[in-house]
Amino acid sequence: MTSPSTPEGPGSVCGAPNLPAGFTGTFASRYVDTGELRLHAVTGGDGPPLLLVHGWPQTWYQFRLIMPGLARDFSVVAVDQRGIGLSDKPPGGYDTATLASDLVKLMDALGHPRFALYGTDVGMPIAYALAADHRDRVDRLVVSEAPLPGISPSPPLFLPPPLNAMLWHLAFNQLPKINEQLVTGREDIFFGAEFDASAGTRKLPDGAVKYYIDTLKRPRPPARQLRVLPRDPHDQRAERAAQDPAADPARARHRRSRKFR
Repeated sequence: MTSPSTPEGPGSVCGAPNLPAGFTGTFASRYVDTGELRLHAVTGGDGPPLLLVHGWPQTWYQFRLIMPGLARDFSVVAVDQRGIGLSDKPPGGYDTATLASDLVKLMDALGHPRFALYGTDVGMPIAYALAADHRDRVDRLVVSEAPLPGISPSPPLFLPPPLNAMLWHLAFNQLPKINEQLVTGREDIFFGAEFDASAGTRKLPDGAVKYYIDTLKRPRPPARQLRVLPRDPHDQRAERAAQDPAADPARARHRRSRKFR
């Protein structure tokens, strides 16, 4: 059985619940062949291109509420990373250099030689790697909500209970096999607890949590982005940037962004 050429069903725009009014009139799902794998992206809007890189364990759907506003000024591209959502799920290639290269090839295929870039959570080190390794492609860079290995200190082993509930999965997901064995068939318990803890006092709607978990129940590689972070080559990029501010893509993008104000 071959997969459809147009994204449909759960994971796509047409299968996503509780979208903002008018969303499907502006945005559409599409598969993009990068030459090495097929990525799912949701695109729409008018203006200079803006690439949104989601966190874990989310998909493009993480950005659904802000995408309509962004589409008034940008051509928005919200992608499912390799191994996530409706994108291909090969067994390898989850280091930040490869994930960043995937996104450059995605933007090439969409006809965007330069673009603004936002990455959050695990999307932060991916976006940082993209800006560091492909400086000529990024007009502006914004990152948030994650430590950067090589710069940020690792969290201690023993944490206060609220922080432990939010961060324990970082070590758990670095295990080579037992985490998948424990979570498979219990996705509601594991990911339900993750979404509950990470949301703090502003809980996600039950429908959004169910949508994410239903997507995550489908065959997938484990959270390999989290597994490679502690030893990923991007930490060397960050260390170089700490020693030489000119090597920091975030500072370079900040200087460049002044032209756009």
